[in-house]
Amino acid sequence: MKKTALFYWPKKGNVASCALKIEAQFEKDNIDTNTIKAIDEYDLNDYSLIIVGGSTVGADHWEKATKNNFWHSFFTKIKQANHTGKPIAIFGLGDQILYPDHFVDGMKLIKDEIEGCGARLIGKWPTEGYEFTNSDSIEDNMFLGLALDEDQQPELTDERIKNWVQQIKEEAAL
Repeated sequence: MKKTALFYWPKKGNVASCALKIEAQFEKDNIDTNTIKAIDEYDLNDYSLIIVGGSTVGADHWEKATKNNFWHSFFTKIKQANHTGKPIAIFGLGDQILYPDHFVDGMKLIKDEIEGCGARLIGKWPTEGYEFTNSDSIEDNMFLGLALDEDQQPELTDERIKNWVQQIKEEAAL
C-alpha cells in the first residue's frame, strides 16, 4: 500500500487544524502526520507522497540556520532522502486581506527548498476566488499548492481541502 507523510508547522493554530483536516481525507493507516520538528523519526524513503504545510508568518526566518529553527532541520533531512520523481505537495495559510502583498508566500520558500532534491511538485491550485494583490507562490497563474485563508474565508476551507486532496491523490497515482 502506498503511504503518505504529512508534515506541518507551527504545531498549533490554523495550520495544525488544516493539517488534521487534510489527514482526515486519507485512510487512517495510509498517512502519517506530524510537525516538522519530528522529521528525524521518519524514513522519508518509505513514503510515496509527502505533503508539507506552513504559514507565511515568520517565513523570513525559515532559512536562518539556528538550533531552534525547525524548518532548517526539516529541509536538511528532506534533502538527504532520495526523492527522485517522488510527488510532494504543499499547502499554505495566509491572510489575503491583512497581508495582500504577501499572501501565502511561504509556499514558495518550501518549494525552493525541496526543488533541488529531485521531487516532483504536484497540487498546484487556481488563484480564482481569492482577493489579494501579490504572492510569491504563483507560477503560471496557479498557486504552488493549496492556499488557505482561515481568517477571511474559513467557510471555504473544507471544500478546498476535499477537492485538493482528491487532486493530489490523482496526480500522485495513489
